[in-house]
Amino acid sequence: MSTLYPSLEDLKVDHAIQAQARATPRMPAVSQPSVLYPNLAELENYMGLSLSSQEVQQSLLQTPEGCRGLFVQLVQANTPASLVGLRFGDQILQIDGRDCAGWSTAKAHRAVKKTSAEKIVMVVRDRPFQRTVTMHKDSMGHVGFVIKKGKVTSVVKGSSAARNGLLTNHSVCEVNGQNVIGLKDKEVTGILATAGNVVTLTVIPTVIYEHMVKKLSPTLLHHTMDHSIPDV
Repeated sequence: MSTLYPSLEDLKVDHAIQAQARATPRMPAVSQPSVLYPNLAELENYMGLSLSSQEVQQSLLQTPEGCRGLFVQLVQANTPASLVGLRFGDQILQIDGRDCAGWSTAKAHRAVKKTSAEKIVMVVRDRPFQRTVTMHKDSMGHVGFVIKKGKVTSVVKGSSAARNGLLTNHSVCEVNGQNVIGLKDKEVTGILATAGNVVTLTVIPTVIYEHMVKKLSPTLLHHTMDHSIPDV
């Protein structure tokens, strides 16, 4: 049975703990409440990484204001452009060593015509606005989004599309690597239906897509594009 009063040993231990507490300096009270994330000032040098706004602006290539950059607008089948790997939506940065920032499409075409007939040197950036989303079909064969005029207009709550980050107001460029730009919604739906249980979509914000195709004729967009199934 435990005793009602502390033993001599208990008193000695208690005296030692009190002496240690008096010797330990008290931490100053924190005036601000604790937060889960570091503030912006601490992020200037976070874990050895410089994340200041100025550093980020210097390190990243900037996109022309208002999305006025030049983009590869058309990739036809079996052309030199398609054979070297140019794709619809790639951003053109230089033509034969000349920076294209702020150029109009007409100026770019004139510059291409003046280049050598044997070789054109271009610097491009792979689809800077594209995103790739991989989804899994449910038991009904659906991934959970609605497409209208090539654009994702709605996403089903709780579906694979929603869980994997597919957003509305994005235009579908590829389904499992196959170019679907210019195809009718019924044709895209058919490709999705036969795409297997795992579907990978390549999408671009619709505002960027519309900028790239606004000067293309419907004939070029719907009939000349290369819609062949890629070799895996």
